Amino acid sequence: MPELQSPSAGRSKSSTFRFFRDLLLILLAAILISFLVKTFLFRSFYIPSGSMMNTLQVNDRIIVNELVPNVVGLQRGDVVVFQDPGGWLPASPQAPSNPIAEGLKSVLIFVGLREQDGNEHLIKRVIGMPGDHVVCCDDFGHLSVNGVTIDEPYVNLPEGITRVSGDDFDIYVPADSLWVMGDNRYNSKDSRYNRDTPSDGFVPYKDVVGRAIVVSWPFDRWTWLDDYSVAFKDVKNEAVRE
Repeated sequence: MPELQSPSAGRSKSSTFRFFRDLLLILLAAILISFLVKTFLFRSFYIPSGSMMNTLQVNDRIIVNELVPNVVGLQRGDVVVFQDPGGWLPASPQAPSNPIAEGLKSVLIFVGLREQDGNEHLIKRVIGMPGDHVVCCDDFGHLSVNGVTIDEPYVNLPEGITRVSGDDFDIYVPADSLWVMGDNRYNSKDSRYNRDTPSDGFVPYKDVVGRAIVVSWPFDRWTWLDDYSVAFKDVKNEAVRE
């Protein structure tokens, strides 16, 4: 006689199959959602330098809103992450790497389980918007935007120094571009010191990845990042010079 299989055994196999099928679907959905969030909404970066101290410390982790500037507009005072417009960062030699480790790293970044490397990105604060006339420094060491003197509470200066920039400048921001500066003014290679690059020191809108909105790690430094809009509240927009 043929060997019979109990109904309970069949149900057990079916339940096991459905369990692993559902687990796989949940995993795939989680990866897809993570990818969509990372691609269109938010992204994590780490801070490799001290150019934004004391607002940001070396090895801080930040969350960046990628809806800025294409969906949500930029404004003066925003802290933005952007790709190198060309010539801002020194060329770094490619160190030998393990293909398996690099592949795993790419997968983790892809699904949002690892922070994006900051080697090809920079982070600074927006000081000048398109059309703005930014000048530094006056007799009191302050900069001005469109004739309005700006009090910058976020600036980190060496002891005994009151000038917010070691070098004077007088610029007009072109269309679809930004003038950016680091909060650590005497240790930041920002727009002031990239005038000899293809972008003439300005950051094109197309290179902006998004606006940094929160310090997410270390946990004891968790905080929303202030755009200090009150510092720029009296500045009027100007038409872009042709």
